[in-house]
Amino acid sequence: MTQDDFNSLMHDVATTIGTRPLNAKLGAFLNETFPHDGSVVKEIQTACKTGIAEGWLCENENRGIHYSRPIKPSLGNHDFSVDVVVMDDCRGPHHAHPGGEIDLILPEDPNAEFDEHGKGWLVYEPGSAHYPTVTGGKAVVLYLLPNGAIEFTRAKKE
Repeated sequence: MTQDDFNSLMHDVATTIGTRPLNAKLGAFLNETFPHDGSVVKEIQTACKTGIAEGWLCENENRGIHYSRPIKPSLGNHDFSVDVVVMDDCRGPHHAHPGGEIDLILPEDPNAEFDEHGKGWLVYEPGSAHYPTVTGGKAVVLYLLPNGAIEFTRAKKE
């Protein structure tokens, strides 16, 4: 699995998304079209593992979170960027999604969850915000951002 293979897989996913709005219906569509135990997600997971091992994915680190943006905004009708993070029982920085966010959750540990969701696809609508949080172990989370847009915010203290 090479970086070109990864790029091709993500191009296919972005093309399948097409002009669909980023909402819960898209999440259901992606989970049906690209199920977590299906060939496409398995190929993406293999590409992520290979990329992390070879150093072309998640080569950056901040506070225990490893991350990278291997694909700049360029994919599909939404000009998606692709980011990949590795998190292990931690919470990331609060941020907002001006155009929404599409996550593919790839648990490394069987009980790992991202924002209380297990393996598969999760879609945040435009204007949403959160603290990305992994509990129950280690997970790789791949996310597509329309136009690469993400806004790190100063959330209210809890």
